[in-house]
Amino acid sequence: MLAGLLSTSAIAMAAPPSFDVARVGADIKTLSSDEYEGRGPATRAEVKTIDYIAAQMKAAGLKPAGPKGSWFQDVPLRMSNITGTPTLSMTIGGAAQPLTQGGEIAVRAAETGQSSVRFADLPLVFVGYGVKAPERGWDDFKGVDLKGKIMVVLVNDPDFEGGEGDFGGKLMTYYGRWTYKYEEAARQGAAGVLVVHESEPASYGWATVKNSNTNTMFDIVRADPKAAHTQMEGWMQQDLAAKLLAASGIDFNAAKAAARKKDFRPIPLKATMSASYAVTSDIITSHNVAGLVQGSTYPDETVIYSAHWDHLGIGAPDAKGDTIYNGAKDNASGTAALLELARAYAKGPKPERSVLFLAVTAEEKGLLGSEYYADNPLRPLATTAGVVNMDGPFGFEKTRNFSISGAAKLDLLTTLTEEGEKLGRHYTPDARPEAGSFYRSDHFPMAKRGVPAISFNPGRELVNGGADRGKILQDAYTKDRYHQPADEYDAHWDTSSWAGDLTLLYNVGRRVADSHDWPNWSADSEFRATRDATTTQRK
Repeated sequence: MLAGLLSTSAIAMAAPPSFDVARVGADIKTLSSDEYEGRGPATRAEVKTIDYIAAQMKAAGLKPAGPKGSWFQDVPLRMSNITGTPTLSMTIGGAAQPLTQGGEIAVRAAETGQSSVRFADLPLVFVGYGVKAPERGWDDFKGVDLKGKIMVVLVNDPDFEGGEGDFGGKLMTYYGRWTYKYEEAARQGAAGVLVVHESEPASYGWATVKNSNTNTMFDIVRADPKAAHTQMEGWMQQDLAAKLLAASGIDFNAAKAAARKKDFRPIPLKATMSASYAVTSDIITSHNVAGLVQGSTYPDETVIYSAHWDHLGIGAPDAKGDTIYNGAKDNASGTAALLELARAYAKGPKPERSVLFLAVTAEEKGLLGSEYYADNPLRPLATTAGVVNMDGPFGFEKTRNFSISGAAKLDLLTTLTEEGEKLGRHYTPDARPEAGSFYRSDHFPMAKRGVPAISFNPGRELVNGGADRGKILQDAYTKDRYHQPADEYDAHWDTSSWAGDLTLLYNVGRRVADSHDWPNWSADSEFRATRDATTTQRK
């Protein structure tokens, strides 16, 4: 662990409050009810959702922290939708094959601002993992011109299943994220990009891909959206990718093996693609919700608790015909935790630093609310001591451990670990490092700007059944409920972990808030230099 910061001997720790688990459950039940229609940004449900959160913050005794005394921070976003059903097809080895949106393929609404996507017989090129990482001596493109071509790319990193790469093995780097693949396709000048879906390296099934990519798309408003997006972005099923490669005389597994080597070169496929669909694009305004407990001694310094309020809204029906993506665990639970912690801070002894409770929008669209906040902070980032994010913060049952999303070394994790040990729980590294969770939660936009930030995970080493049973419950949730209409409130949930999870979250934030030390990243962290560059602003 890192040494020396935030020692409890120098801090008169406030005794942790008691938490009302029934009230937390009621918040989850309300926010994930059908009346809130899946909490989609820029829908009528957004108004209902953010008004509910602001009302709870006001009732708790927080002060509005938005501009001009408002509870809300405007977040301008580009909203894009496919109009009607896309016409999609490929010619593979000379044979025409129509494609079904959400079936073999899932294409997203273009985020370039264009009103339609129409192209015919564009060649497809397999580009391995689609990674260009000079610092790791890796280039999947080798100077091949991809203009006017569709990239076919594998998900995750080149060394996920072994190979010559230096990308952390099972620990996903940003190069493994689909967001990076899309960005790199735009940098390469490609006409489009399709990510090959495999459940293990993606860390979720096709249902998640379909539900997340065939509805409304959002992005921050960009001066040049084509610099970040190609006209067509999407995913394809593994069987379709295998068929494409087979028509070119290449076995799918052999192609993957080749892509794990530094000398891999792009493979032109004996296949073309055509697409035709209309796109509507509008600039809308969504909202972050922000409430503040003013610090007693260092009011200009800040500790942030964050959670995203949004989910997927109304989308394609599941097998039962349900179209509302309620998002109870993801992330009505995190929002409910945020509100309960806000109540505790507002009614308890004043923290020495100010504490900001931030409910952000459009996490499901690419961490956009937190990205906007990080670019337009309500409280200066240089004097923000740390961020504790909550995304599904409650265990399925009571656990002996806890974790954070992804892998990072920072003083804030040391503090979390020490506070957890006081409660009889131990830290366990992320059980699924291949999922790239560090890059998938709202702490990441803050982290990449240098602010020490973690996203709490309640762990899965269950008191009853241990880690094996915890994995079974987590896998079942991911398969059957994650990003599906079945993620609903259940009155029969086991809530035995909730009070302990909230106590740990309170204690770590309170310890930072009642200190005048400044947490930092480890010396070898990619975020350390950015944080160190702001040192003078804290003096």
